[in-house]
Amino acid sequence: MSKVKVENPFHPARLKPKRKGKKPPKLLAVVHQSGCTGCEICIAGCPVDSIELVSGPDPKNPTFQQTVEIDLMRCIGCQNCSQDCPWETITMYQHDDAFIAWGNETLDSELYIEMNELQKIDPSLFEKKEEEPAE
Repeated sequence: MSKVKVENPFHPARLKPKRKGKKPPKLLAVVHQSGCTGCEICIAGCPVDSIELVSGPDPKNPTFQQTVEIDLMRCIGCQNCSQDCPWETITMYQHDDAFIAWGNETLDSELYIEMNELQKIDPSLFEKKEEEPAE
C-alpha cells in the first residue's frame, strides 16, 4: 500500500502563481520519471512554469540523475511538454486519471511529500494547540 503524500508548503514552487480559471483543464501532464533524463527541454516550453526539477539522489551532485515533475495544481493541459520531450516520457491524461498516473509514475517528488517528511521539516505543524477556554 502506498503512503499518503501531502503538498509540501515549503517548496519554492508554492510562491509561483496558482492556475487561473474556474474549471480545471481536461488534460494534465504526468512525467514517467523512470524514463526521464532531466534534460529540462520540457521546462523551456511550459507557458505557466509548472515543471520542477527533482534533484538526483546524491546531495553532493544534485544534477546527476535529476528528473522533473509536473505540478498538477498549476498545469493547464497545453500539451507543450509532452510534444517537446525527446524521450516521450510525458503523457497527457484525463484530469481525474492524472492523479492516479502521477502516483504510479512518480518515483521522487519534492512538491508532494510523505506526511512524516513534512513533520521532520516543521514539527510545529503537528503540535496540538491548547484550546482557549470558552467565556
